[in-house]
Amino acid sequence: MTTYGTPSYADLDPSWPAGLAYLAMFGIMFGDVGHGVLLLLGALALRSGRPRRLAPLHRLWPFLAGAGLAAMTAGAAYGEFFGPTGVLPVLWLAPLESPARLLAAAVVFGAGLLVLAHVAGAVNRVREGGWATGLYAPSGVAGLLFYLGLASAAAGLVLHVTPVASAGAALACAGLALVALGLFRNTAGGGAGLAETGVRLFDVVIRTGTNTLSFARLAAFGLTHAALADLVWRGTTGLAAHGPAWWAGAVLLFAVGTALSFGLEALVAGVQALRLEFYEIFSRLFETEGRPFRPWHVPPAEPADTLLRR
Repeated sequence: MTTYGTPSYADLDPSWPAGLAYLAMFGIMFGDVGHGVLLLLGALALRSGRPRRLAPLHRLWPFLAGAGLAAMTAGAAYGEFFGPTGVLPVLWLAPLESPARLLAAAVVFGAGLLVLAHVAGAVNRVREGGWATGLYAPSGVAGLLFYLGLASAAAGLVLHVTPVASAGAALACAGLALVALGLFRNTAGGGAGLAETGVRLFDVVIRTGTNTLSFARLAAFGLTHAALADLVWRGTTGLAAHGPAWWAGAVLLFAVGTALSFGLEALVAGVQALRLEFYEIFSRLFETEGRPFRPWHVPPAEPADTLLRR
């Protein structure tokens, strides 16, 4: 949270919810029970202070442990244990066998996060500028109504429920009209104001769609992680099938391949989850920025022996 900025005094502080959302998104992209266990072991090592050169990172051990648990939970749903080894049953879906289903679930999950971000953003706009600002702002009540209507219309169309789709479309139009009115109120008026409102309204509509679809990267990188683990496992079993003389090579391939895929995918999943929070979620929460609170305190008196030496 502090990497993005300091919430103003009036705003909600989303540090804990944002942290939990980050872990959930990381787990979806890094879903593997075996890899999650490695993260958990790393967290325990940090907590114990070993190795000593990593001691400055000690306070990060709960975060690393949470990432490991999230990866293990998603991996159990995928049936992944260092890849599709068959050690665990598939509780929900196998990513490489049901990519479209995973993609749809990722977008729905992201839409839920965006709804929560809109709700928190509406609260922040009311606290910052009163009910008028909260009502008309794209990240306020108007934007929330537009997004809820758009999501309801999309769900109605996918599920072939016409009344839901119609009601959602009407709600989206009402929300968009409020957004347009709010944007126009902040212009100088006249033809130039109408043109500016049109451009900014177009941006709101496009950004809403692209931000929602951006959560498809959760599924995309989850598939990439599963594909790399599958490649390593296929190579390992292929070598081992040639006989005992190849078993040492199979073990070496598994160890090196797992280390490479683990390091690469952990970095990618960590960056992509952070990117989703910064651009898709936090952009709806904050419009103003505060300053960190640093209380004034009386400087401690110098020891008597120091004064005598002087």
